[in-house]
Amino acid sequence: MEKKPFLKHWSKLRANQKLSPRPVRYTHEGSTYAEDGVRITGSKAFVDSVLSRLKDLLKFEGEETRLQVVYKKSTDRESGKTLTSYNCYVQVHARGGVTAKKKAKKKKVNIEALTVKGTRRDLPVSSSRA
Repeated sequence: MEKKPFLKHWSKLRANQKLSPRPVRYTHEGSTYAEDGVRITGSKAFVDSVLSRLKDLLKFEGEETRLQVVYKKSTDRESGKTLTSYNCYVQVHARGGVTAKKKAKKKKVNIEALTVKGTRRDLPVSSSRA
């Protein structure tokens, strides 16, 4: 989009719309360039001021999704020297597998149901004998 139509589009956007990023799949491989995300570059003060307006993204750090973040000083591609500017990337990624809370719930076992009664002491029954 050219600048003039872009500025018109931007100015007509409703303020404070709900952020609804599409999480990067857990099984995704390769570049995430085409996925939903935010890239901010510039002075630390500028990056922080933009981040302060994106706090709604913090709610995506949880059981089902996580935030993939990079916040570091920029480097010159040709010389490799560290620059005074910063770059920051934020993307929402889907978590894979079973979450920690669900794992903990699965580990809760009724010990009485797994013991053999009538012995000197109750011993757990292995799954192969049950």
